[in-house]
Amino acid sequence: MRIGIIGTGRIGTVHANTLSRHREVGSLILTDADPARAQALAHRLGETAAPGVDEIFTWGVDAVVISTTTQAHADLIGRAARSGLPVFCEKPVALDLPGTLRALAEVAAAGTVLQMGFQRRFDPGYAGARAAVRSGRLGRLHTVRALTSDRTPPPADWLPLSGGLFRDTLIHDFDALRWVTGHEITEVYARGSDAGPAMFREAGDIDTGAAVLTLDDGTLATATATRLNGAGYDVRMELAGERDQIVVGLDDRTPIASTEPTGPPAADKPWTGFLERFGPAYEAELNAFVDVLFGQRPNPCDGHEALQALRIAEACEQSRREHRPVRLAEIPDGTAGG
Repeated sequence: MRIGIIGTGRIGTVHANTLSRHREVGSLILTDADPARAQALAHRLGETAAPGVDEIFTWGVDAVVISTTTQAHADLIGRAARSGLPVFCEKPVALDLPGTLRALAEVAAAGTVLQMGFQRRFDPGYAGARAAVRSGRLGRLHTVRALTSDRTPPPADWLPLSGGLFRDTLIHDFDALRWVTGHEITEVYARGSDAGPAMFREAGDIDTGAAVLTLDDGTLATATATRLNGAGYDVRMELAGERDQIVVGLDDRTPIASTEPTGPPAADKPWTGFLERFGPAYEAELNAFVDVLFGQRPNPCDGHEALQALRIAEACEQSRREHRPVRLAEIPDGTAGG
């Protein structure tokens, strides 16, 4: 099997390393907007570098991994679909709903595979929470608290391209909420703050955001995010039910300190970023993609799942702008009348 990887930045490099080691993958073709970067990675892995995207489709591959900047995702998904190629793509499909719906329509028309990169579905902590909820261990779930806190902000010139905090960062929490609980979000109320560095205001973005979300069974959830958590990279989910309460992401590297005299000590080596915290999960999702290609498992996260997470992010952004609760029914889903 030969797989083309488009985009060899941070996450593309992780995916290339994973696939290059996979016993079922014969070879890789790598390409990037910076050809020298793709060439250097290909040389290190003993793989082939292509001068551009066109060669990925003309040199003959069996599948494509898309890890470019988000603006290119939808067009590349459509091109792969028209070529009859299965695709693994980093989230999101696109930064807006029209682009997402167009790309998904092309995949549906071609009947090809599109697996989206929501790596938390492959993290043991989130998988354990899902199992606990589904087993009834917690009893009736009444409260969920989700958070994602980045240690340092991204580069200023990247912010206008990111889609904003809800679409770029909290979209992972929205997907995890649906996946862990098995319920849909019906209404959101979101607020944001741009009181930090001026670059967020200049980009029309926020550095900190919070949302209250109502699930279709009445469970209440909160989701918060910030780009400025100096203590370290912090991703957690707390789930409270009538019988028990559990937490994802609490370990000896969680960047939080207790003020209680008998509380646990602060982490000596807090998580520094997403690649470190979720390294095994990123590897597991690519291994799952290979299994999908060989027909050994169903698609664990298709384009519909990505669409639902984006709709929640869109509802939060609308709520923030308009200072009001927004029902998910107000956000188009691509169905007739939706």
